[in-house]
Amino acid sequence: MKYGTFITRQRGEAIVAEVQHAERLGFESAWIAEHLIMPVKQESVYPYSADGRFLVPPDSPFHDPLIVLAYVAAATHRIRLATGIFVVPLRNPFATAKAIASLDQLSQGRVTFGVGIGWLKEEFEAVGMTFENRALRTREYLELMIKLWSEADPEYQGKTVATRGMKFAPKTVQQPHPPIVFGGTSEPALRRTVKLGDGWYGIAHGLEQARTQIAHLREYARAAGRTRPIEITLSLRTGKPLTADDVRRMAELGVDRTLVGLPIKALEGAELDRFRTAVMDKVP
Repeated sequence: MKYGTFITRQRGEAIVAEVQHAERLGFESAWIAEHLIMPVKQESVYPYSADGRFLVPPDSPFHDPLIVLAYVAAATHRIRLATGIFVVPLRNPFATAKAIASLDQLSQGRVTFGVGIGWLKEEFEAVGMTFENRALRTREYLELMIKLWSEADPEYQGKTVATRGMKFAPKTVQQPHPPIVFGGTSEPALRRTVKLGDGWYGIAHGLEQARTQIAHLREYARAAGRTRPIEITLSLRTGKPLTADDVRRMAELGVDRTLVGLPIKALEGAELDRFRTAVMDKVP
């Protein structure tokens, strides 16, 4: 089992200290959530809570994820650096491709690109991006990025973005691209994972829910004729601390990586030490 932790501290020295500590303990990856801007009044439905409300108040601080991961890259050696989740259609795809390529170079190939289409319509409207065609833009932006990262003379023609007769450098260290992990538990999200992703980032409030989600993902993969494995990352949110038995049962379901803590409340300091002893030592 691979174990991932979250980055939630605000000050640079605290972020680095926590990720270095996680790296020493054997955590495989550090993940960071993001939002560009948050509405005071939320009308969009958050898909991962029973009442549709987002878990944090609108004035909660969210760092730019790629700047933070670059900062962490300079102070770590092995731990993978992951976006969880980066809302692809909120930004210009060329700018995103450049930032990811730079981060992959600076970290010597440690980037995991966790992506999603977004759920918060007010956020899209606030930054002047269209909400309705975000799924199409996500697909085309990622197809474009892969060409930019891997081809000497990238050409792409989509409905929402195109390039021809241009050069792009640097390329990513990981070729043809860093692992792309799709977030989301809806049917369209699972189908996007099967078509475009190397992995899937799922959120479940219980093991039976996780079992159902993973079964659906595998059904879609079989129907699409996909033979390449999909790496499964799970954030199990039962409201209780994860136990070694929880992780063993996740492994039985085919989970490859478990994310510890929450995107808004990471385990820190002694909590990481206790998790290492109570879980990681028992389910390596």
